[in-house]
Amino acid sequence: MNRHEPTSGRWPRCDRTVAWSALQGHAEAHGHALDLRQLFTDDPDRAQRLSLQAPEVWADLSRAHWDVATRRHLLDLARECGLEARRDALLRGDIANVTEGRAALHTALRAPKGAVPFGAHMGEQVHAELDRMLAFAEGIRARAGGDQPGDIHDIVHIGIGGSDLGPQMVVAALAAWVHPRLRVHFVSNVDGQDIAALLPRLKAQHTLFVVASKTFTTQETLANARTARQWFTEQGGTDIARHFVGTTTQVTTAAAFGVTTTFGFWDWVGGRFSMWSSIGLPIALAVGADAFRELLAGAHAMDRHFADAPLDANLPMLLGLLDVWQRNFMGYRSRCVVPYSQNLHRLPAYLQQLVMESNGKGVDVDGQPLPYATSDVVWGEPGTNGQHAFFQMLHQGSDVVPVEFILVRQPSHRDAEVFSPALRASLVQQHQVLLANALAQAQALMHGKTFEQALSEAAPTASPVVPCEVIARHRTFPGNRPSLTLLLDRLTPSALGALVALHEHRTFVSGAVWGINSFDQWGVELGKALCQDLLPRLDSGDVSGLDAATAQLITRLR
Repeated sequence: MNRHEPTSGRWPRCDRTVAWSALQGHAEAHGHALDLRQLFTDDPDRAQRLSLQAPEVWADLSRAHWDVATRRHLLDLARECGLEARRDALLRGDIANVTEGRAALHTALRAPKGAVPFGAHMGEQVHAELDRMLAFAEGIRARAGGDQPGDIHDIVHIGIGGSDLGPQMVVAALAAWVHPRLRVHFVSNVDGQDIAALLPRLKAQHTLFVVASKTFTTQETLANARTARQWFTEQGGTDIARHFVGTTTQVTTAAAFGVTTTFGFWDWVGGRFSMWSSIGLPIALAVGADAFRELLAGAHAMDRHFADAPLDANLPMLLGLLDVWQRNFMGYRSRCVVPYSQNLHRLPAYLQQLVMESNGKGVDVDGQPLPYATSDVVWGEPGTNGQHAFFQMLHQGSDVVPVEFILVRQPSHRDAEVFSPALRASLVQQHQVLLANALAQAQALMHGKTFEQALSEAAPTASPVVPCEVIARHRTFPGNRPSLTLLLDRLTPSALGALVALHEHRTFVSGAVWGINSFDQWGVELGKALCQDLLPRLDSGDVSGLDAATAQLITRLR
């Protein structure tokens, strides 16, 4: 098959397979009755059997609501749906985004030159642009924090969606690698308060603005870029070409804005998969060329695992299949991502876009309405903050929500060498407390607490006028709540690259099973188009032809 031809119609849709029917029967007969506590009692080796080492990431899937039969049926489903062939087509550069006739070859952005099958035909131009971007970044970093005009102290990245969430997440995660004399800021919201709060803290002669827009027409990004340019000139800035750079494919449009230094990418780079491309310029500026290449290398290691590992030992495959099981057969509508690492505080938001924009679809690749659910709702916050916010619902609420714990065995503290031995020891102890909290939460979700246990315990804060039995019922935890744990040894650039690539491939796997296009996002377009009609109406007050609710709001907002 020619790689320019779509391959999606070669395999049956999941609900038309024998394995799908088998999974339905299994769920009805056994799935909803699965009890994690009993599963561990029946199989003392369950934890080891359902754990897996992938590049940089160790995964414990033993606390998920599945058993040996579930896994077998899911692997059968993968084979019937041609998952391995679809993966190979994706990595080779066949058409994956069928509605726009494009490949989705983000794996080529992090592949060594000549790597097969990761877009080897794209390698020369990918590496040429990568080398150019990293050389620019190193030039800025070499004079970072200096006193001469043009020496940069602050990087302001202006983008939105995929061009914002990925770079922002990575720069925060790799805080220990960020240049000590560079401050990196992110502006995305079209709400002017986002950029207005930042500008007074900057000096024009020491600020570099990075404008990230594939078409250089994105409404929110261009609104913030115009405000930044206005501020820059009002502050006496005259060399726009030196203080504004663009990551875009539209060089002419950028030049008309005043941006003459641009770094490009290709139409097969989707927004939410773009941080590996020139969209990652703020990452390179923050952490440097070596760390950026390590980020790419970690992602490529996970790409190789995805490409080469057999189905039953392939972590992205197993996680994607588990997502299908939990969504379609167990009926779980959301999953909670809780990184026990403050540096990963933007990871839940990044994964939210990756999963929900990719797989939030209601028709298959042929445009036919789907009779089954697709993307779940992905949400979360760092632990231990989440424990004091939404864990109440996770433990005792009426909905069962699978929880994904992300742990880092060893912390990486910036400038830790300047801390006293006592302070370093204190930080080590804090990390032990953090890890203990994560372990405790996963344990509590699984084991719960019986009425008898609650009744036998003292409850010092309980009201003395409420019967003990009533208090005990309030303090009973049902348990048997599913979770999984992903463990990194350290949060290094390589480990972060592998973790992100793992979730990219996982998202592709579930989307491929569902028979949807995980690489378009038409749902984003309608609101944009309507905004273009409504914007002038806010000025004119013309509400003709509008629905009553919108008309009323326009009148009140004027």
